[in-house]
Amino acid sequence: MRRSVLGLLAFALVVQVSAAAMAETFPTRPVRFIVPNPPGGSNDAAARILAEALTEIWPHPVVVENKSGGGGNIGAKAAAIAPADGYTYLVSSPGPITINPSLYRKLSFDPAKDFTPIALVATVPIVLIVNPKLPAATVSELLDLAKKQTDELNYASSGIGSTHHLSAELFKKMTGVKLKHVPYRGAAPAMNDVIAGHVPILFDNLPTVIPQVQAGNVRGLAVASAKRLNSLPDVPTFEEAGLAGFEVSSWFGVLAPAGTPADIVAQVTADIKRVMSTPSLRKSFEETGAEIGTLFGPDFGRFMTQETEKWGDVIRSSGTPIME
Repeated sequence: MRRSVLGLLAFALVVQVSAAAMAETFPTRPVRFIVPNPPGGSNDAAARILAEALTEIWPHPVVVENKSGGGGNIGAKAAAIAPADGYTYLVSSPGPITINPSLYRKLSFDPAKDFTPIALVATVPIVLIVNPKLPAATVSELLDLAKKQTDELNYASSGIGSTHHLSAELFKKMTGVKLKHVPYRGAAPAMNDVIAGHVPILFDNLPTVIPQVQAGNVRGLAVASAKRLNSLPDVPTFEEAGLAGFEVSSWFGVLAPAGTPADIVAQVTADIKRVMSTPSLRKSFEETGAEIGTLFGPDFGRFMTQETEKWGDVIRSSGTPIME
């Protein structure tokens, strides 16, 4: 009997030591970041910057896997049903997580239940730009022009339900101005047509806007951030332009499949905090026009809830068509 008890104690001790050793050496194989967008976009760039930084401190690499399509739903679903073992994460922009729950009639995953929020990695302010030939050099002049037009002014977006589209709809809601939506298949063709003058107005992400404003191809009217940006010092905030409370950004966050072990979630969160505090990573994000995020775990979760409520309200009030 005594030998049996001692044997059980020894076995339990071995299990505890093995578990501790596994926790200390995580990851023991490559980690996968699923990006629900094509390569080359802002979300993909953010994921690769973070993956490279984590690869430098982990014993195994972080591999970025792009699974685009369905407005981001395909990649998000793939991450949601992945084994919750700590080796797969979703790196997402707002669309799949906080916009699509209201934009689509039915999703094959539940962002609120199927994921554990890890970190808001970076944010990218939205900028209101116009074609230089449009006779509006300020937000106030744009509103006056829109009210005087017999036909509605057109605005471009990267597609129905994108942050570009919904930013414009929020702008319409807050100002009462009438603008007509012209959706494109992506941000690049939308920007090209604004530069060409085919559509005069666009809300777009800062990294795309900076070179075009600097080259004089478009005019920046306002940035949807709390303060002016060093990269566009002459472009006022919306509050300075007379529209207080209009703060909109695209963002990139890391989420784990629900049920991922708490100790692994804690370690990954701590390691992401660690690399996000390094000057090299900060510089990498700043070079893309992004700002380092500051929300982790439950705080990031509460932020996502607020974003879901905000965009849901905009979608419903604007009459945006619901997708199947």
